[in-house]
Amino acid sequence: MKIAVSGINGFIGQNLRFRLTELGHEVLGFDIDTQAQERRSLLNASDVLIHLAGVNRPQTTDEFFSGNRDFTQQICDELLEVGPKPVLFTSSTQAELDNPYGQSKRFAEAAIDKYAAQTGVTVHSVRLPNVFGKWSRPHYNSAVATFCYCIARGLPIQINDPDAPLNLVYIDSVVHFLIQATAAVCATPPQPVGEVEPIYRTTVGQVATMLHEFNAAEKLLTVGDVGVGLRRALYATFISFLPTERFSSQVPIHSDPRGDFVEMLRTPSAGQFSYFTAHPGVTRGCHYHHTKTEKFLVIQGQARFRFRSLIRNESFETVVQGGRGTIVDTIPGWVHDVTNIGQETLIVMLWANEIFEKSRPDTIAAEL
Repeated sequence: MKIAVSGINGFIGQNLRFRLTELGHEVLGFDIDTQAQERRSLLNASDVLIHLAGVNRPQTTDEFFSGNRDFTQQICDELLEVGPKPVLFTSSTQAELDNPYGQSKRFAEAAIDKYAAQTGVTVHSVRLPNVFGKWSRPHYNSAVATFCYCIARGLPIQINDPDAPLNLVYIDSVVHFLIQATAAVCATPPQPVGEVEPIYRTTVGQVATMLHEFNAAEKLLTVGDVGVGLRRALYATFISFLPTERFSSQVPIHSDPRGDFVEMLRTPSAGQFSYFTAHPGVTRGCHYHHTKTEKFLVIQGQARFRFRSLIRNESFETVVQGGRGTIVDTIPGWVHDVTNIGQETLIVMLWANEIFEKSRPDTIAAEL
C-alpha cells in the first residue's frame, strides 16, 4: 500500500515508518511544516492516511489549537480536494480532560468524524495513553523518556508524587496496532478495529525504581527479569538512551595458570553466565554439586568431560569438539571435570542455574 503518514519525523512516526517499510509498504511522509502543495500531492498519491502529527508541548496555549484542531481540519479539507481516503487518527486519553490539550484533541476528533460523515469513508480515532520507547524525546514526549535520558547520564530526576498513577503503552504495541488498524479500515468491507494493548498500569515511582535498577546492572553484573511485559519494554527503552560511551563496559578477568574465568551476567532467577579458557593439557573442575547444575558449550578447542557417580560404581566420559553446538550438562551428585585435550586454547561458555555464593558454595572438591 501507499500510506501517507503525518508527523513522519516524530517519535511514533519514525518507528512506524521503519516498520511499514520493512513490511513492503510505500510511506509518503510529511510534517506540519511541509508545504501545502507537497502535502496535497502526497495525499493524492496515497491509499490511506495515518494522521500522527500534532502538538503536545507548545510555547503558548494557542499552539495546541493551531497544531491539533486547525491542522487536522486543514488535512480534512485537502483530502476533500484530492479525493477522500480512509483515515486513522491518533488522539490522546487527554481528550477526556477539560484542558487546552484535551480540548484541541477533541476538536481534531470532531473534524475527522465530520469528514467521514461528508465522504462516507472509514475513519478511526484512537486515544493513546503515554507512549514510550526508543527515539522518544526527553523533556517532551513523556516522563519515561526524561527519566531514561537523565538516569543514563547520572543526572537527577524530579518526582513530585511517586504514587502518581501512570498508564503506559510501548511503541512497538502502538506500531503493531496502527498497522493492523490500517488494514482494517482499508478492507472491503471495512473490518472492526481492535484496541491498543497491553496498557501497563504502574506509578511514577515504580518506573523510576526500575530504571535505577537497570542503570546499576552494569556495575553489579545483575539484570532482573527483562524478558516479558513492562520490564522488557522499559529495559529496551532505557538501553536506547545510553550515551555511546556506555555501549561497552569492562568485566573482571580472573586469571591463573590454568587459564581465564570471566563472569558476564547474573540474574535473580535464571542463574549466571560466564566463560572460561584452559591451556592445552589443563584440567578444570574436579568437584561436584548437590543441587547446582551447569551447561557447557565448547566454542573452541577439544574437551574431554569426565563424570563419576558418588553413590554408584559408574563413570562416564565424552569428547566434544568446539564449534559443533554440543551442550554438556553437569548432574547433581556426579563428580566432573573438563580437560583440554587439543593443541589450542580451550574456550567454553558456561551457564549455571544459580548464582555462586561464597558463604554457601554448592561446589565440593573431589577426585575422579
